[in-house]
This record gives sequence, structure tokens and C-alpha cells, in this order.
Amino acid sequence: MIKLYFMGTSEQEEELITYEEFSKVHLKIGKVIQAENVPGMKKIFKVTVDIGEEQRDLAVGAAPYYNPEELVGRAVVVCTNLEPKKIGSIISNGMLLAADGPEGRPVFLTITEDVSNGSLVH
Repeated sequence: MIKLYFMGTSEQEEELITYEEFSKVHLKIGKVIQAENVPGMKKIFKVTVDIGEEQRDLAVGAAPYYNPEELVGRAVVVCTNLEPKKIGSIISNGMLLAADGPEGRPVFLTITEDVSNGSLVH
């Protein structure tokens, strides 16, 4: 079994999943090609990521911590098989993965070597 921590859980509340369940999550490397503020939304950016075979728009809750231009050009890890979700005026088609940093600041997961956009994360 693989241990995963879900947002809002602590080690004591850990929910275990099987390898089969984890294999249903599709993670890919993407590159942020555009990020912009969304009028009327203080916490959300609209981010466009290139995941190889396509580009997707995502709603990202990082506006209190980053300027949009700080995200452009970053290689990030994207969950690509979440159901689309409407957040404000944006239909978010995935999720950027991030760790909880100091004071709740999202620290986006990235890579240290060059790989193609759309590369699978295992």
C-alpha cells in the first residue's frame, strides 16, 4: 500500500488507499504558459498549462501569495483527470499539485531535470 496524505488530514487521520486506487490518478508534467488575475476573485488565478498534447485552463488558489508572472514558465505537476469544476467564471480542468508552505503559501511541485510537457508522473 502507498501512504497518501489528503488536504486537511494529519498523520493520525491518515486514509490509506490501495495501489489500484492510486493508479486512477493521472499526473503529468506541464508548463505554465499564462497566468492572470480574475476580476472579482481575490484568491484565484486563471492559469493555462501546456501538458503536451493540449493546453488546459485551471483555477489556482495562489493569488494571495504570488503575482501571476511568477508562475509563467514553471514546470509543474498537474492532475489531469479530475472532473471539470466551475470556479467563478473559470472552468478548471485539472489541479496543480502543491505542498503547504509557511503560513499556508502553496509551494508548487516541480521537477529538477528537463522532461517533455505531458510526461507521465509515476
